[in-house]
Amino acid sequence: MQFTDRLFEKVKPIWDKNHQHPFVQGIGHGTLDKEKFRFYMVQDYVYLIDFAKLFALGAVKARDTATMGEFAKLLDSTLNEEMSLHRQYAERFGISEEELESAQPAPVTLAYTHYMLHVSENGTLAELICALLPCMWSYWEIGKDLSRIKGATSHEFYGEWVSMYSSEEFGSLSKWLISLLNEITAGKNDEELQRLEEIFLNTSRFEYMFWDMAYNGEMWPIDE
Repeated sequence: MQFTDRLFEKVKPIWDKNHQHPFVQGIGHGTLDKEKFRFYMVQDYVYLIDFAKLFALGAVKARDTATMGEFAKLLDSTLNEEMSLHRQYAERFGISEEELESAQPAPVTLAYTHYMLHVSENGTLAELICALLPCMWSYWEIGKDLSRIKGATSHEFYGEWVSMYSSEEFGSLSKWLISLLNEITAGKNDEELQRLEEIFLNTSRFEYMFWDMAYNGEMWPIDE
């Protein structure tokens, strides 16, 4: 069994809950309140700004130029393609570029991104990958799952989202990181692997909290 097989089995109960979350199911069945998705889009944009920094840190921590180059491609793709598409998609929900750029993070967004950055700045390349992989991998799994729902990929508002995250192109990014993680964890002792497992579990938990935050529109309670 490769290390990522072990990770997948460990987080499956959390990921199953992600798949069944009313926010996720609402996307797949086209029943999600657009205001909830609007809130999600803004917070996801804020999240992506810090998420992109993880790829820059990956290039710094990589030990060979080929790996550095792949992380550089991911950084460029996130900043100059994914976020551009995000801005265009947001316009359909009445979200201006100005609103996206000036948005403040919700508590869960702040905690999630700061945890990933803390782990990645202070840890190894393997720890960095375990911090960022649950987002990419679980989104691909969710996308594939939702794409099996009749009409999900052609929905007026959410079809594009489902199509993007269920695509082989998006999945290939996760596959590369999965392969790299298996390569660099080969031969590590169980103590090291348990530390990596803990990081992977934590960011998977944050993924569930992010869906829950978006569904409930949770900002700082003291400001409400």
